[in-house]
Amino acid sequence: MANTELPYAADAEVSLSYDELEVLRLQYEKELSQAHVTVQTKFNFAWGLVKSPMREYQVEGVRLLQDIYRAEPTRRRECLYYLALGHYKMGNFEEAKRFNALLLDKEPSNLQAQSLSSLIDKAVSREGYIGMALAGGAAAVGTLLLAGLIRRARK
Repeated sequence: MANTELPYAADAEVSLSYDELEVLRLQYEKELSQAHVTVQTKFNFAWGLVKSPMREYQVEGVRLLQDIYRAEPTRRRECLYYLALGHYKMGNFEEAKRFNALLLDKEPSNLQAQSLSSLIDKAVSREGYIGMALAGGAAAVGTLLLAGLIRRARK
């Protein structure tokens, strides 16, 4: 019996410890102070930031990954998953979908990207249900207010 379950995109929930992220930050800042940051150091730091539960770190990680993506064509593929993940974690689901789709176009059998795609789709659906519930609640309140105004106008 074949297992059709995709490997979970664990990066969506697993963060580095403060000490682990600090090691990456110190290496990045050391190279920055020497006016030469290697692409690998920048990528490692961006990767750690994206995995963080803190939104401001995720934003910075995505910014660094976008810099790498633009400047280093040979590193684009490896940036795509973490750009998608970063946008997913920040709630930018359309951007997450876009980057993940680019990766899946290049690597249709990438199980981690397939798993992330599933997480993104679930989040978009959940967001849609919340939006429909809010719209339904607003419509109900509007109907009650209108009914109250009509009753008042008849008196």
